[in-house]
Amino acid sequence: MNTQQIKKGKLFVISGPSGVGKGTVAKKLLARDSNLIWSISSTTRPPRTGEKNGKDYFFFSAETFDQKIAQGDFLEWAIVHGYKYGTEKAPLEKLLNLGKKVLLEIDVQGAQQIKESLKACILIFLIPPSLEELINRLKGRNSETEETLKTRLETAKKELEQKENYDYIVVNNNLNDTITHIEKIIKDNL
Repeated sequence: MNTQQIKKGKLFVISGPSGVGKGTVAKKLLARDSNLIWSISSTTRPPRTGEKNGKDYFFFSAETFDQKIAQGDFLEWAIVHGYKYGTEKAPLEKLLNLGKKVLLEIDVQGAQQIKESLKACILIFLIPPSLEELINRLKGRNSETEETLKTRLETAKKELEQKENYDYIVVNNNLNDTITHIEKIIKDNL
């Protein structure tokens, strides 16, 4: 009989307000650690320039997404800025059961749902160095109208109030420092 204990994987969730740099941080972490696996989220929003289906997100029509909700396919899902986002159960569970380190970038609503479902996950909340810097980052995307910018800022203020519900809070002021800090969090929690 094999007495070696099977080590289950670990999920690391990066969350924070829109424009804080979640995507940039996640891509950099993945580039520096070949053993860190990206959990691809699903969404109904249209792809941004350069995004690819099955790599950045799984892009679904609202109808298909709703069918997946009805079938119970999602571990979590939420409506964010008018679009649905979610994490499908099966692919994530497969990676964790294989003992993989998994990185997931999701919104604040989704992170709290994940924590309720998977106790063995680590929630990392990225915050901007200031609200002014967050505004500059959102404007720098060149994809925000004045109306969407206003909505995103209102949502960001509410999301920042949730930071105490996270295991770690990381200020994303300097990208390299942020990456080093999160790499230490991952190492310390394996």
